[in-house]
Amino acid sequence: MESIIKAIVLAIVEGATEFLPVSSTGHLILVENWIKLSDDADFNAAFMVMIQLPAILSVVVYFRHTIFPGPKNEYSNEEVKQLWLRVMVAVVPALGLGYLFGDLIQEKLFAPFPVACALFVGGIALIVLEKAMKEPKFNTSVELPFKTVFLIGLFQCLAMVPGTSRSAATIIGAMLLGTSRPLAARFSFILAIPTMCAATGYTILTSGATIHSEQWGLLAIGSVVSFLVAYGSVAGLMKFIQNHTFTAFGVYRIVLAVVVLIAIWTGFYDTE
Repeated sequence: MESIIKAIVLAIVEGATEFLPVSSTGHLILVENWIKLSDDADFNAAFMVMIQLPAILSVVVYFRHTIFPGPKNEYSNEEVKQLWLRVMVAVVPALGLGYLFGDLIQEKLFAPFPVACALFVGGIALIVLEKAMKEPKFNTSVELPFKTVFLIGLFQCLAMVPGTSRSAATIIGAMLLGTSRPLAARFSFILAIPTMCAATGYTILTSGATIHSEQWGLLAIGSVVSFLVAYGSVAGLMKFIQNHTFTAFGVYRIVLAVVVLIAIWTGFYDTE
């Protein structure tokens, strides 16, 4: 029962933070460092990646009338095709750099101190971005030039550093490149589909054989919770940004970073 409760807590953290610009990976590292899911470190790492898949599914469901052709789609079939072409271009940098450096980054940076530093820097970036925000040049995905979406994909690679936040990196990058706030969030969410599917698929291929039946049960529970919470998080954020900026998330990141640094200094987190 204790393992089930821990799995639910981690899944709530994943679902609530995956698409907010606050770093789900960073939050999971901080929480998992405090409440170890199990004594199997390989399974713990796999769990934190694999519960991202249902979170991705929540995005697919939420944006189903945007990303799939059909009579209820807000885009024409050709516009849907153009959207996915842009998404595929944007995902290329993350696939390449993730393959080359993903394991090294996980070995060296998946710890509370690097997470706190990334949270702090990202928080400052969000606040500064909102202060310097200008009139956007692009308001829909199909308006985006391919050069721009490739550059957004490069910004996404910053999220390889835990605590940076994939959504924060892509949203900041997109807005700096001239997109509106709603477009930056929407494109970030849709870009997450192939990016996170690739990361999750790789983890399943490399870890699936070592996961036993009880652990698959924990993954099933975590997946259901992650999907439901992530769907609510996406829906809530899309409504929130209609009338609010990302400044509050920047402040939250800075406060959390300071709390984590204090926790490290006082010995609450073991950084060895």
